[in-house]
Amino acid sequence: MSVGIVGYGAYIPRRRIRLGEIAAVWGADAASYERGLELHEKSVPGADEDTITMSVTAARRALVRAGIDPLSIGAVYVGSESHPYAVKPSGTVVAEALGATPAVHCADLEFACKAGSEGMFLAAALVKSGEVSHALAVGADTSQGAPGDALEYSAAAGAAAFIFGASDVVATMDAQVSFMTDTPDFWRREYMHYPRHAGRFTGEPAYFKTTFGAARMLLEKTGLQPKDFAYAVFHQPNGKFPMRAGKQLGFTQQQLETGWLSPWLGNTYSGASPMGLTAILDKARPGDRIFMVSYGSGAGSDGFVWTVTDRIDAVRDAAPHTREQLDDNKIYLSYGAYAKLRGKIRMGE
Repeated sequence: MSVGIVGYGAYIPRRRIRLGEIAAVWGADAASYERGLELHEKSVPGADEDTITMSVTAARRALVRAGIDPLSIGAVYVGSESHPYAVKPSGTVVAEALGATPAVHCADLEFACKAGSEGMFLAAALVKSGEVSHALAVGADTSQGAPGDALEYSAAAGAAAFIFGASDVVATMDAQVSFMTDTPDFWRREYMHYPRHAGRFTGEPAYFKTTFGAARMLLEKTGLQPKDFAYAVFHQPNGKFPMRAGKQLGFTQQQLETGWLSPWLGNTYSGASPMGLTAILDKARPGDRIFMVSYGSGAGSDGFVWTVTDRIDAVRDAAPHTREQLDDNKIYLSYGAYAKLRGKIRMGE
């Protein structure tokens, strides 16, 4: 059975904070952070925005592009490391808002930054098995970074949603792989307000070993080479890592830049590589192949090969494009406004 994406959507908050604004508060050199991370600004959720609200908006846009009855969605998976509730699912709220309840299977997924692609893997498999006709996978986060920590310069917010089906697909899923090891480079225990990380260890061996492992497995499985793809997208914890990973694997700047959002968006964690895929689908043409590898600390990567179909031209303009959301109608924040919105000012009891 040929399974693929029948609808996709993204949501990016309008609010932004520039790296220089953060650096000025902590007495840091903004230019060194911009050069070191290849980041310039990041998205910030508003007071009324969280993982659920962003997931609903992205999923509604995917539903518009899919053009299906929401009651045909048999599974809803929301991948995030910032679910609003410790005990209460995000997925049921999303399913209810879409009109997909009550005959639907819901699950909240966690796997650091690859919780979104984890949902895509499962949703596609359920459709392929014939268990459901359509399944929704969402990667969304309102990422956390401790004040003054390196993560504060990159931890951003956004959501990407994909509806999978076996007919009227806009991109077929031609292959998928997963590469997993126990590599603890980033973690947050219960009751910890902010995550911790292992500094440079998060790049080598964590990110690159895992990303290269999945990418090479995917190329070997398909018998394809980087030159066979029109686009490629990798997890984007900052602006440098995805470009370095792609170029070392043999992809070109031109293949990588369409899905490269992090310099102006930051790290949307579970939504990072899926968000890049939505930007690519906004531009891709029928017959284009897309190479995608996610990454999640802990550690693991999911890899996918997609081929765009003729239907893409009929649906791409049915919902807001990802780059338009990234570039238009921005609201820039001071550090004080940002700290208030992100709950960094902890009031005493």
